[in-house]
Amino acid sequence: MKLNRTTLRSVEILKLVSKRPDGITLDELCDSLNLPKTSAYDIVTTLAETGMIRVEKGPKLLYTIGLTAYRIGVSYTNHLDVISTIEPVLRGFSREIGKTVFFGVLTGHEIVYLCKFEPENPIITTATVGTKNPVYCTSLGKAILAFVDGETRKRVIDRIHFRQKTPKTIMTAEYLLEELEKVREKGYALDARELEDHMECVGSPIFNQEGQVLGAISASSLYKPEEDYDGLGQIVRRKAGEISRLLGYIAVDKSISEE
Repeated sequence: MKLNRTTLRSVEILKLVSKRPDGITLDELCDSLNLPKTSAYDIVTTLAETGMIRVEKGPKLLYTIGLTAYRIGVSYTNHLDVISTIEPVLRGFSREIGKTVFFGVLTGHEIVYLCKFEPENPIITTATVGTKNPVYCTSLGKAILAFVDGETRKRVIDRIHFRQKTPKTIMTAEYLLEELEKVREKGYALDARELEDHMECVGSPIFNQEGQVLGAISASSLYKPEEDYDGLGQIVRRKAGEISRLLGYIAVDKSISEE
């Protein structure tokens, strides 16, 4: 059977891009796969147009896995449809706590929202399915970044260009690393009005059966001075642990196991 060479090259490019959450350049793709630059450029341009990969602009263009590719990839993991598994849990969780609930994953140095569930009387949030936000000022981003391996964490942080979103936004790598240490201790992260001045969010990581961070869930609501956000953090952490166990994860860290 004759196989289409362009299709094979596209698959190889997607495989390589998926292994580099921090992004990969066109030159690196060409060197790794021994591809002519013109051929590789045509392929990545097509993949970018279809959402299979994402292009990040900078001194050099960087390619990361796109939302379309991620949705295809996570739809069937270890004989489990991840999204279908967690959707009813998150939908019920949103109604239970009366807050907007998200599921997001890391792509490059940003968070992309894959699921969003709202309570009966939802608040208006700017985040929608498919949109992206920085890792350093979102509870989803900090929850994921705190529990990935050290090498990935360093690569992501090295690429962050800190920008002031609100007066409370974290603005240095040193401060972010201190914050991530607290997240590892507690098992949940806070976005204490760091992205939007009127919003407070709490997030906790989701793990797959290999113990790798798959993504994170968060609960968002309008900021209320009287609300116990650490108490909410415990609730979100327990729900994240429940979802992780549904996906086959066996907790060994007490900070992310169910109490």
